[in-house]
Amino acid sequence: MNNLNSTLSNDFVRYYERASHKIHVLVAPFSDQQLWSRPYPYGNSMGHLILHLIGNLSYYIGTEVAGTGYVRNRPQEFADTARYSKSELLNRLDAVIAMVSATLQKQSEADWTAAYTAKGMEDAGDRFMAFLQCAGHISHHTGQIMYLVKQIEREKV
Repeated sequence: MNNLNSTLSNDFVRYYERASHKIHVLVAPFSDQQLWSRPYPYGNSMGHLILHLIGNLSYYIGTEVAGTGYVRNRPQEFADTARYSKSELLNRLDAVIAMVSATLQKQSEADWTAAYTAKGMEDAGDRFMAFLQCAGHISHHTGQIMYLVKQIEREKV
């Protein structure tokens, strides 16, 4: 890997791993039940947001770049009633982050500019932008999880 290619791969890996770690820290103090609670009638639970992130990365990076064959059901990410345990949900998040990291490490210099289009990300243009948009997406929903944490903590008082 040349220096820029290595820098891109390593920095994206670090970013995704930090985002995952932040989610782990945020949800650590909460019970499984709290993970699935919806403090706002118009919003999502922390659990559903994590399912959504797993689906997003599994599809946009897993299917479209790594060729995993994952088939996404986006509406189910927000409607799933299974209420997975916190440990199962975080293990699934860890697995998808490991897949993303491995995929990033395999990118060659030419791969970054390879054409990329996927349903819901038709305007990405190339793989670099796809990885960047997914990084922004995980950041956005981590912020939402932060607000849910604050609200749930307020309700405990």
